[in-house]
Amino acid sequence: MAHHQVLIVGGGAAGLTVAARLRRLRPSLDVAILEPATDHYYQPGWTLVGAGVFSLEETRRNEAELIPAGVHWIREGVAGFQPDANSVTTTGGQLISYDALVVATGMKLCWDRIKGLPEALGQGGVCSNYSREHAAYTWECIQGFQGGNAVFTCPPMPIKCPGAPQKIAYLADDAIKRDPALAARSKVIYATATPGIFGVPTYAAPLREVVKRKGIDARYNHVLIEVRPDSKEAVFRVQPASPADSQGEESREEVISYDLLHVTPPMAAPDVVAQSPLAAASGFVDVDKHSLQHVRFANVFSLGDVSGMPNSKTAAAVRGQAPVLVDNLLAQLDGATGHGAYDGYSCCPLITGYGKTIMAEFNYEQQPVPSFPLDPTQERWSMWIVKTKMLPWLYWNRMLRGADHERRFIPGLKR
Repeated sequence: MAHHQVLIVGGGAAGLTVAARLRRLRPSLDVAILEPATDHYYQPGWTLVGAGVFSLEETRRNEAELIPAGVHWIREGVAGFQPDANSVTTTGGQLISYDALVVATGMKLCWDRIKGLPEALGQGGVCSNYSREHAAYTWECIQGFQGGNAVFTCPPMPIKCPGAPQKIAYLADDAIKRDPALAARSKVIYATATPGIFGVPTYAAPLREVVKRKGIDARYNHVLIEVRPDSKEAVFRVQPASPADSQGEESREEVISYDLLHVTPPMAAPDVVAQSPLAAASGFVDVDKHSLQHVRFANVFSLGDVSGMPNSKTAAAVRGQAPVLVDNLLAQLDGATGHGAYDGYSCCPLITGYGKTIMAEFNYEQQPVPSFPLDPTQERWSMWIVKTKMLPWLYWNRMLRGADHERRFIPGLKR
């Protein structure tokens, strides 16, 4: 049996950030990452791939180049968790024990929960920025759009980057309106399972104005359940607006024809996590939302998309979580109690068009926590530059390197 002081399951944004920070703060620590993938992608950039701003290759790096120096890379996946025995099994049949475990596997995309979608995706105008293989096809679909209905969907929460499904709708709307004749024979429909445009009221208000200004047909409580590529129809289950308003009304089906259909799939915790002793009823890792420490296994921690905190699942959330987790994990290894507390910080750069972004930053209480001394509810070209230039640089050069908080190297940044 191999043994490591800290075993990190998952070599994505969360796992790499924690590994790098652990090595920076305690260089002698024995840290291992369990990760089978050889490529690493900056997934927040895939909206811009689908909008023709980035190429997919610009979002890719070799995983080997990102593994921190001195960290052991085990090129396998996880097959099972045995927290009572402080061990995991790997897809290659290894048994690995640990002193502390960090679970950072990310989420899985559930394409097959939508009837007909796996067969339809990537052809006939059916696209998704959430798929590495098909993000570039979104831009092909937008460029080739000749009119009719351009439909963009959003599934029930939780999902990765809850703002992304509407960002591509705004960008596509901009692209369509470059040709007035095309715009005249087109309709952009945003059909979302959520009851409103965005879950944080402060930012929902300006987004409703964006929808109104653009003339987008926003349809709420719409859950995509089937794609019919032969007839080019999307089938939705429409829920009553609220239990108080339903007056016994049951859900109904609505069929929307499409000429372009961008689908955001339902998401869930990976089966290996959801079926393990680490999972809460939701399937996600059952951790305290402030300490990021497991509620039953004191030497287990989790962050990123697979963690069960009630926060918005974004890469920016990892930036807020990683320092807290590392501080508390090191304290646990030392036999002490950590005092790090995560406040639910997340950031969703809400692209509302080419050259326009609302930088939505908020915490567990859904209160704005802006990093810049500007009104965070306004669409700004400067925030577009932050989204397209600054954040990718920070990701590759600071966050994945375990650097200290951004306030130390961005003038004027308050956080």
